[in-house]
Amino acid sequence: MAEMNSLYDLLEDELKDLYSAENQLIKALPRMAKKASSKTLKDAFTKHLKETEGHVKRLERIGKTLDIKLTGKVCQAMKGLIEEGKEILSEKGEPSVLDAALIGAAQRVEHYEMAGYGTVRAMAQALEMQDIVGILQQTLEEEGAADKKLTQIAEDEVLGQAASSGDDEFEE
Repeated sequence: MAEMNSLYDLLEDELKDLYSAENQLIKALPRMAKKASSKTLKDAFTKHLKETEGHVKRLERIGKTLDIKLTGKVCQAMKGLIEEGKEILSEKGEPSVLDAALIGAAQRVEHYEMAGYGTVRAMAQALEMQDIVGILQQTLEEEGAADKKLTQIAEDEVLGQAASSGDDEFEE
C-alpha cells in the first residue's frame, strides 16, 4: 500500500480502488444478465454494463489528467460483493426469487459504488479539482439511477411474482 501523506495520496488510492471495482463489475454483469429471468432485469444489467464501461473510460480520463496509473490495486470489497453474487448464480429455484436475489446483490454493489464515488468527489472538491468533480458527479448520478431502476424493477415486477411463488409458508 502506498503511503498516505496527503489528501491527494488518498484520492489516488481511492481512484485505483474504484478502477479495480468497475473492471471487476464488467466481468460480473454479463453473468448476472444471463442468470436473470426477467427481461426487464436482463436489460437493466446489460444497460448498466455499457454505463460501467463508460465509468472505466472516465476513470482513465481522470488518471490521465492527474498522471496516475490506475492499475495494480485489487478492490477487495468488490471482490467480496461479486463472490456473494456468484453464490446466487449457482442457485437453483423459482426464477422470480432468484431475480430478487440478483437485485439485492446488484444493489449492494451500487451502494458500494455510490459511497466510493461520493467520497472521491468530495476529496476532489476539497482539492479544488472542479473538472474531476464534474466527471465523478456524472458517474455518481448514473450509479444512483441504476440503483433506483433496480428498486423499480423489484417493486413493479419481481417481488410480487416472488411473493406469490412457492408454498407460501406464512399463510395460515
